[in-house]
Amino acid sequence: MGMRPPAGLPSLSRRSRILLVVAVIVAALLLVGPRLISMYTDWLWFGEVGFRGVFTKVLLTRVLLFLVVGAIVGAIVWLAMLLAYRARPVFVPVSGPNDPIARYRTTVMSRLRLFGVVIPIAIGLLSGLIAQANWVTIQLFFNGGKFGVTDPQFNLDVSFYTFDLPFYRFVLNWLFVAILLAFLANLLTHYVFGGIKLSGRAGTFTTAARVQLALLAGTFVLLKAVAYWLDRYSLLSSDRKEPTFTGPGYTDINAVLPAKLILLSIAVICALAFFAAIFTRDLRIPAMAVALLVLSSVLVGAVWPMIVEQFSVKPNAADKESTYIERNIAATRQAYGITDDKVTYEPYSGNGDAIPREVPADVTTIANARLLDPNILSPTFTQQQQRQNFYGFPPSLDIDRYDVDGAKRDYVVAARELSPNNLQGNQTDWINKHTVYTHGDGLVAAPANKITAPVLDPTKDNANNNNAGYPIYTVSDIASQAAGTQVIKVDQPRVYYGEVIAEGAADYAIVGGGGSEPREYDTESTKYTYTGSGGVPIGNWINRLAFAAKYTERNILLSSAVGADSKIIYNRDPRDRVGQVAPWLTTDGDAYPAAVDGKIVWIVDAYTTLENYPYAQRSSLDGLVADSVDATTGRLLPKKEVSYIRNSVKATVDAYDGTVTLYQVDDNDPVLDAWKGVFPNTVKPQSDISEELRAHFRYPEDLFKVQREMLAKYHVDNPTEFFTNNAFWSVPNEPTVEGSNQNEPPYYVMVGDQKTGEPTFRLTSPMVGFRREFLSAYITVNSDPKDYGKITVLQLPIDKQTQGPSQSQNSMISDPRVGSEKSLLERTNTIQYGNQLALPIAQGGILYVEPMYTKRSNASTSFPQLSRVLVSYQESAKAGSRVRIGYASTLAEALDQVFDNGGAAGAATAPGGTATTEPPSGTETPTTTPTAPAPPASSDAVAAALAEVNAAMGALKSAQQGGDFTAYGAALDRLQKAVDAYQGLPK
Repeated sequence: MGMRPPAGLPSLSRRSRILLVVAVIVAALLLVGPRLISMYTDWLWFGEVGFRGVFTKVLLTRVLLFLVVGAIVGAIVWLAMLLAYRARPVFVPVSGPNDPIARYRTTVMSRLRLFGVVIPIAIGLLSGLIAQANWVTIQLFFNGGKFGVTDPQFNLDVSFYTFDLPFYRFVLNWLFVAILLAFLANLLTHYVFGGIKLSGRAGTFTTAARVQLALLAGTFVLLKAVAYWLDRYSLLSSDRKEPTFTGPGYTDINAVLPAKLILLSIAVICALAFFAAIFTRDLRIPAMAVALLVLSSVLVGAVWPMIVEQFSVKPNAADKESTYIERNIAATRQAYGITDDKVTYEPYSGNGDAIPREVPADVTTIANARLLDPNILSPTFTQQQQRQNFYGFPPSLDIDRYDVDGAKRDYVVAARELSPNNLQGNQTDWINKHTVYTHGDGLVAAPANKITAPVLDPTKDNANNNNAGYPIYTVSDIASQAAGTQVIKVDQPRVYYGEVIAEGAADYAIVGGGGSEPREYDTESTKYTYTGSGGVPIGNWINRLAFAAKYTERNILLSSAVGADSKIIYNRDPRDRVGQVAPWLTTDGDAYPAAVDGKIVWIVDAYTTLENYPYAQRSSLDGLVADSVDATTGRLLPKKEVSYIRNSVKATVDAYDGTVTLYQVDDNDPVLDAWKGVFPNTVKPQSDISEELRAHFRYPEDLFKVQREMLAKYHVDNPTEFFTNNAFWSVPNEPTVEGSNQNEPPYYVMVGDQKTGEPTFRLTSPMVGFRREFLSAYITVNSDPKDYGKITVLQLPIDKQTQGPSQSQNSMISDPRVGSEKSLLERTNTIQYGNQLALPIAQGGILYVEPMYTKRSNASTSFPQLSRVLVSYQESAKAGSRVRIGYASTLAEALDQVFDNGGAAGAATAPGGTATTEPPSGTETPTTTPTAPAPPASSDAVAAALAEVNAAMGALKSAQQGGDFTAYGAALDRLQKAVDAYQGLPK
């Protein structure tokens, strides 16, 4: 009987082949071209910042990993196909004219190299592309050192779990993939070429097919045995007991761990059964072994642990889990840096029995009570210090401290940055946007505890209110530099790198070149040409072409503004710059500007993290730090789980030339040591940190948020109490936003040292009882160089009902004086409550201080002004634990209401009746010895002083209306001195 030969693949004409090749080339260019351009421009950028070694090391690691994994997986698949092809039967009968296998076989034979080479190469390429993303695992394995800490179960150094085990898992997983793909490729090849026939009930296998498939299957099961062995160590990061604790519990150690060894033994037996099938020619034995392995994995691996958990552990959970909770507590404290050598617990009565004005620390604390809220004042800074429409400030400002005139105080600070989103009209033209409006101008700071003058009556408009309730600015910009009026010294006030500058869709600027005349806007009367070291040169056509392609902008090629000496500045966000030069670090959500050694630098906190620290509590870094009051700040928060975190690196980014510098600030971080081995000479030692720079280091908010969440549970030592949750704390909800379910953010404050009375800069947070509102603890961490990172926890007695933040807020806004004025204010104003500060004073008491801001609700250009100050203080038990409320236009007046005129002595009334006070000039204990009253001032002296105050206010108003900021600052100083003179008159 005749048989028509099977049809092969259709042939293509010469023209079709050419078109196909062209299409493939174009598709490849579209796919690979942008990546090559990005790689080239990144290479240029890393060279600019001096971190090209990081770029090349990461690239080479990725390429090497791609080649190794791709070659191994592709080779194993190719070998499996080759062996199956060479062992094919010589004669393969065809079942009929329509046998589909025969047609496939003929097609494969006609394109043997295509199928035999392209398929393994494609699999290898895909595997390599996936594997190269694991470069971190590879580098940590080869460079990781010892932690010096062993786990209590296997007595292995922690480095095994953090550096070695992930690498072993990586290798094992890719061997699994390679063997599985090889098995499928071998099986399919044997089937196509007749080594396997599916006729009959069970089908038939040639000897070669049986041997090869049995060998691959046995190898796969043997790898599974290795996986069971490694699973034993992975148990130390078990999440079976979450949310109670992370790590293995009683069931894991006493049921799951033995089960892994049993399953390992069965897997070895199963693998031997497959290998035996090579000689016995009986596939029933390995089939029975596989069934045994599957059944055992269900019974031994799942059912038995469930029985132990339900009938042995749960009825006696507190006792059974006690040992493992102790391990979890110890490991978590170590992993999050909250061990006893770093955290000091002190009892705190909750009863303030001392008089604040007689305690030097309280004098300093009250004098420096911060009333300017950085999360509210951005519109105020913008309206009063923007200067030009294309400048701007971030939605959330920052807090830092400076020594001015011998006094240390905290300031609200912000860089006056270029805001690409503010450009209007012709300013958005490409030339203007990228070559004219290129940089910001200066650092703007305001003492956090001072305002221009108190708002007398916020329900009415009057001359006083128009100039009251606003920050007193200290500006370090081009104008102040020329006038020699800088209080905070800045030699180079131009800001080319910043948070706001990077908001534009294409955050690049082209500077230098393009003619001899300066092009960049500097002031209303001057232009400027960038002279810094930042930026990538684009004077040659190769670089210009690359960046024109990168930004899809032909003007980079054609514009005369781009000359031989031009440079392009991009990647301008400080956090992004640090993240790119150090991809192994997790950057903090907030970078802040500081004047250091005459420069404006951005300080960025960076963390080393691990996901698999044994026994340590695992937590979502994204969830723990996502509690900012202002949801519009736009912070980019890291979204991953961690079980270890250290703030081992402080980074700085020069606002003028973009220089990135990494400093080591923790000498005992094994993770950082490993990364220093990967990228040597990228992190500078602590000895390179100048004293002025160190003085501006803050303890990072994001790390503190993580640690306070851990301290809420892990301050408990007793595992039984830990299991019952009775002694836990909670982070209070944000009290100033009604109905808020967000955590109250921590806040920086300047408080008095209990021993010396000197001001210390700290990050603080109150804590309430578990699902309660009463205050349970007060956590504070020092940011000053002397005791940087020292955490102090003031623990209140369990039976003491001290008001927490929400209760204090309710007491303050429920006061009749507040309610009556609030109802009047809300008719024409929008009320915003500022940060509520909890300040420990009176050797046991808690003073709550909260600013209240108003802005006209019917005015589009209105902005917040500080109108009132609310104060809450719970008296000691001896006085009946009564809560006293102060509500006034100044902090001094509000304290007088709370302490019966005894609080103002704790903070000398600030000039002009401002809402707060000057810090104490020394640390001496204020004397209480009565003195003879001074004779009252004459009426002429009072009249003269008032006349000078009015004249100064008139000059201030004129300067404000004229837009002359130099005159405005001089008028503020005049007003300050006039009020000083008036306040100093004897009564």
